[in-house]
Formats: sequence, C-alpha cells, structure tokens
Amino acid sequence: MATIISPKQFSPVEDAENIKKACQGWGTDEKAIISILGHRNLFQKKLIRLAFEEIYHEDLLQQLKCELSGDFQRAISLWTLDPADRDALLAYEALQKTTPDCRAIVEIACTGSPEDLLAVKRAYKFRYKRSLEEDLASCTSGDIRKLLVAVTSAYRYDGDEFDETVAHSEASVLHKEIHEKAFNHEEMIRILSTRSKAQLNATFNLYKDIHGRSITKGLLGGPSDDYFSALRTVVRCIRDPKKYYAKVLRTAINMPGTDEDALSRVIITRAEKDLKEIKELYLKRNNVSLDAAVGRDSSGDYKAFLLALLGAE
Repeated sequence: MATIISPKQFSPVEDAENIKKACQGWGTDEKAIISILGHRNLFQKKLIRLAFEEIYHEDLLQQLKCELSGDFQRAISLWTLDPADRDALLAYEALQKTTPDCRAIVEIACTGSPEDLLAVKRAYKFRYKRSLEEDLASCTSGDIRKLLVAVTSAYRYDGDEFDETVAHSEASVLHKEIHEKAFNHEEMIRILSTRSKAQLNATFNLYKDIHGRSITKGLLGGPSDDYFSALRTVVRCIRDPKKYYAKVLRTAINMPGTDEDALSRVIITRAEKDLKEIKELYLKRNNVSLDAAVGRDSSGDYKAFLLALLGAE
C-alpha cells in the first residue's frame, strides 16, 4: 500500500499559484512547497504541472530547480516527474557513474511489470535519443553487460500461471550452476531474464524444497564483483522486492554519511506503491521505525519532504 497522503479534492490552479508564490520574493518558502507536492499523487501532480505551464508559460520542474538546491531539490524534482520519465533519468544517472550503479538498473528492470519497463525504455529513448540497451552495452562489459542487457531487453509474461515441470527442471539447473560456481553460465542468465516472475518464484520455491536452503542463501559467499552483486540483486528483486527494498534502506541509512541517492530513490519510487509494507518490514527487522531512522539521519527540508512521503507529516 501507498504511504502518500493526498487530498481527495484539490485545485491544481490554486496549487500552481501557491507554488509560484512560494518561489517569489527574497527567499523560497520550502515548507509551502512541501505541504503541496509532498501530499499529491501522480494524477494530481500531472494536473499541477499542466496548470503551472498554462498560467505562467514555464515548466514547473525548471522553476523548482532554480529555487531549490541539494538533496531536497533532487528529491522533489524526481517526485514531480512521471514514473517512467523518472526511472529513465535514474537509469541514465546510474550509467554515468564511474562504476555504473547496477542496483538502480536491476530495480527498474525487475520490480515493475513488463509494461512499466517498456514505458521506461520509451521515455529513455525520448530523453536521450538512444535506447537503454544501447547505453547499457556501451557503459558495461563482460558478464555484467550480458546480464543487464538481458533483463532490460526481455518482455516477460505477466500472468500468474506457471509450469511446475519447468520449475523443477530449472531449479536443478540453477542449483547445479550455483554449486559449481558457474554464476555466469548462459543458462542462468537465460532463466533469470526470460521467465515470468510467477515461473521464477515457483522455481525458487522448489529450489528451497529440494535443496533445503533458499536460492538467496545459495548465492551467499560468491565472488565480490559487480556481476555477482547484480546477479543477487536480480534474484532478490524478483523473489521479494519489498524485503529487498527494506534492506536497501537499512544499508543506505546505516552507512557512514548516509546514501541519500539510494534513500531518495526507494522512498520516492515506492511511495505510491508498496512503501507501507516496506516500512512494516523495516520496523520488524530493525526494531526502529523507518520514520524515526529517516528523521535521525537526515535534516532540514530534505528530511521534512521524505517524512511527508512516508506519511509521517
């Protein structure tokens, strides 16, 4: 369930006017901006952007970028974007890093529906005049290139049906390759990149039933390289995305200095989807609420905005 608390009735024209008012004068009224955009859902944000452009002949995002700064500006800009356009931007930024951030790419490729991924790839092509797969291939190499291009190129079946015979056979294939540490074998990449989520979860369940341990535990202790890290992320995102995101949040908050990019990415991309369940898992596993953890490890307008998206303010 979503955590975002948005009003049932609102005026996009009034919101646009109030945001413009908050940006005028000697200083920006960040609290006013948070009180509006931090409590608006996808449909409402679209209407506000349209109203802002119609009234002022300006792009709301450009206005926000001019008025705000730092982690707060980045977070509120990401939140205001349409989801597919936001993911396209996140994918591009992940690939521009000295060492590409494979987690962000895998999350986009493996946690949404096939239609979601297709929309991201269309948005990416519109933004950058290149395909996501093209940039993945040019920014990565070797086994990690094979894996990332495979999971982003696939259009998985999205139904609930699965073939138990296939699941049994492929559970054996995965166990054999994990046991032999053949993590980069073509069959492993083929299975993880082309099978539906229902089929893969049936395979993962049989893997545990037959071999007495989960596939995620089977993948522990492998090589500490980018490919193996990406491989485990693929499995975790398909197996239990909420559990995966709770762990990403814990790591982001507990690391020295806080990983604001990961913290913002998870809260912003999941606030209208399943962040409530992720918060429950976080509390269960860490004995502290996500609201309290974010409040402790962030500050200022950035903190206030994240807490708004978490439903805490």
